[in-house]
Amino acid sequence: MTQPPLDPALFDLQDRLWVLHCAKGPAPREAVRALTDLLAKELRPWELDMTTEWAGIPEGLRLEAARVIGGRPEDITVSTSTSAGLTAVAQGFPFRKGDEVLAPLGEFPSNAWPWKALETRGVQFREVPLWEGQRSGTEALDSLPPPAGADFEGRILDAISPRTRLVTVSWVRFQDGLKLDLDRIGQACRERGVAFVVDGIQGAGTHLPSLQWVDAFACGGQKGCLGPQGHGFLWTTPAFRQQLVPQGSWLSVEGGADLARTVTDFRRGWLSDGRRLECGSLSLVGSLALREGLRVLNGAGVSAVSAHVDRLQASLLERLAGKSYSGEAVRLEALRASGRLGPLMCLHSGRGESLGATLQEAHRRGIFASAREGYLRVALHGWHTEADVDRLARWLSGTDS
Repeated sequence: MTQPPLDPALFDLQDRLWVLHCAKGPAPREAVRALTDLLAKELRPWELDMTTEWAGIPEGLRLEAARVIGGRPEDITVSTSTSAGLTAVAQGFPFRKGDEVLAPLGEFPSNAWPWKALETRGVQFREVPLWEGQRSGTEALDSLPPPAGADFEGRILDAISPRTRLVTVSWVRFQDGLKLDLDRIGQACRERGVAFVVDGIQGAGTHLPSLQWVDAFACGGQKGCLGPQGHGFLWTTPAFRQQLVPQGSWLSVEGGADLARTVTDFRRGWLSDGRRLECGSLSLVGSLALREGLRVLNGAGVSAVSAHVDRLQASLLERLAGKSYSGEAVRLEALRASGRLGPLMCLHSGRGESLGATLQEAHRRGIFASAREGYLRVALHGWHTEADVDRLARWLSGTDS
């Protein structure tokens, strides 16, 4: 049996089968130990060190965040969430009245409301369906699931108009688990002079994004990156970052953290690196916890995690063939084989089944999964094993507990 790239002993999951990192990932034990040591110093503030903690912890977080997505530390902005990163882009981008932001139908709210807030400035937020029969909002439960072989990216690119200034997508979609081709969308956007912004939270930590044609990639840390709620990061290219209005933090200017310099000397410019978009003093507690979670991932290697997740998905879908989710297993296997799945396998039921009862049975078996908009979501990560797959198969096929 292949050993998982992340030792399950790194976590304190006990006998629970946690396939819910699409909502909240578990913190590694090491992160809790590091936090305990830091909080002890808060009791004795003279023990806190300006270099190793106040500045060093965020610097370490930028380094680990860059590694987990294949970027550079200087392009990382520490933020509080996916929403905060996307809001920094939305509020800082030089939109003009009459511009539009184009997005796939059915984005998670964190990738909708930052753009809809621009409507007061005359900027329109426009959605485009990715496949025939897709529905969202109050009609979400009537939606058909994404079929294998559909040209999802083509629908986005065909919808770009002369008014489109920015395209934004979720790399991995939260409800149906579909993974989009960032290269295809991004290259076409670059050729047309349209900015390309990505909500990356559902894929980061288990899969490595291609950032070649991306302008901004926002990610909360609490899911696949194994960090705490309320901390995340934003990656931007240098050229795109220079277009954005800074957040206005005193730490985002040249020499801002140099307290030996007269702080009321305002004759200084904005930083050019990712700190340019940060909002001020950062939470050391959140930064440390996320840094440690990312260190665990980078120690194993995201590519190894991705390959492991793919093997487990193939194994589970094979075991579901001919069972109660047979049709969905066939659809999802076709998506997986074509590189269309991230860490989520989302079994579609629409209005055809009460997912509440299915989840109750899962909890009785010690399995923690989730449901969103007519899909039963099973999220696999680097600590899961073949034994976990067997346990999931028994639950989903309704066999012995």
